[in-house]
Amino acid sequence: MSAVANEGAGAPPAPRKSVTGTRVWVAVLFLLPALVLLGALVVYPIGYSVWRSLYDAGGDGFVGLDNYVDVFTDDATLTAVRNTAIWVAVAPAVVTALGLIFAVLTERVRWGTAFKLIVFMPMAISMLAAGIIFRLVYQADPDQGVANAVVTTVHDTFTDSSVYPKARPNAQVSDLRPSGDGSFTTTGTVRAGTPALLPMVGIAPNRLPGEPQDAKAASGDGVTGTVWLDFKLGGGGEKGQVDAGEKALEGVKVEAVKDGDVVASTTTKADGTFTLPDSADGARLRLPGSNFAAPYNGVDWLGPTLVTPAIIGAYVWMWAGFAMVLIAAGLAGVDRNLLEAARVDGANEWQVFRRITVPMLAPVLVVVLITLMINVMKIFDLVYIIAPQPTQDEANVLALQLFLSSFGGGGNYGLGSAIGIILLLLVVPVMIVNIRRLRKERER
Repeated sequence: MSAVANEGAGAPPAPRKSVTGTRVWVAVLFLLPALVLLGALVVYPIGYSVWRSLYDAGGDGFVGLDNYVDVFTDDATLTAVRNTAIWVAVAPAVVTALGLIFAVLTERVRWGTAFKLIVFMPMAISMLAAGIIFRLVYQADPDQGVANAVVTTVHDTFTDSSVYPKARPNAQVSDLRPSGDGSFTTTGTVRAGTPALLPMVGIAPNRLPGEPQDAKAASGDGVTGTVWLDFKLGGGGEKGQVDAGEKALEGVKVEAVKDGDVVASTTTKADGTFTLPDSADGARLRLPGSNFAAPYNGVDWLGPTLVTPAIIGAYVWMWAGFAMVLIAAGLAGVDRNLLEAARVDGANEWQVFRRITVPMLAPVLVVVLITLMINVMKIFDLVYIIAPQPTQDEANVLALQLFLSSFGGGGNYGLGSAIGIILLLLVVPVMIVNIRRLRKERER
């Protein structure tokens, strides 16, 4: 017994094994490729960026924290910080809200699957392609930009557009003179029995709307006149007189003004003639500015004021389907018995949605919200492509400023590295919150 004990005591110890029963060196061997990749693709770039952010543009002079000071003192970078904050505050919330609404509503329609497919389809498009699409959508010309085509159509439905936006009096032969707000008023007065001649120029005859008729000289004993285009293709005729072949301006509003007050008004007929009541005798004639106002061309979507909201709209179009699909998956796991019980107890649909559906979907909503917050902090493609050069500074974000400072002509790799580290520091708290939430979910 003692010999056996002594023999056992002198034997070498057994190799250490981990809790799972695997030898430590085997575990290290399997983890080594992942650790090498993690170090090469994550740890080293972060470490190098921190080191590089402490040096000047060329990397030769140590500047300490000066690059970080420049981030918060340079106007362009401050604009990028402000716009990034707007993105983080607005875009994830709007996308999550739309995804929630779409997910709930599509549960109650027969074509819900088709609708989800259509809404999710933009996720298959790259940011580059989406940027090009919305650059065209936001074109200022209503004939090219879909957004302004819709806006101008709605506007023109409820508001009368000007008849001849570029027309103006022929000052050489007419006594019409500018009288403010785009209107023109005669210097002399009109008399019954003496037709007023109001010749206009500024529009080519082949550019007149519709099929204009030839102008006709007014006649009669009342207060009459003619508004016509005192020009015809090929030239000829006498200026200030209604000549054969010259086109009438139909639908022009004519006002009779006495002592600053409008005493009568009318519009020209198809042949350009008009007739005013006897109260207009001795009045001056005015053609209001509404006849010549420039047509409404929509909204300047990519101007300094709206460029950021417009780009956020493009982002919402792309990512609403992502939020909808995730929320719909969470909604499928909601116990329907709770919803039916609430309805039996007298709750309406809004109360069921607000007090039962939303609280039960809270974990999914948090995942979607945090994922989108991380995503918008890195937004670059849409801003770079959609925002035109004159307003790119107003739409600037941190990721775009990083590119411009380092590679877009700035050549300041120190400042670009500092912006990259700041972006990392902004993302880290959001990631920590997400990791803690996932751990709590697992504990349940």
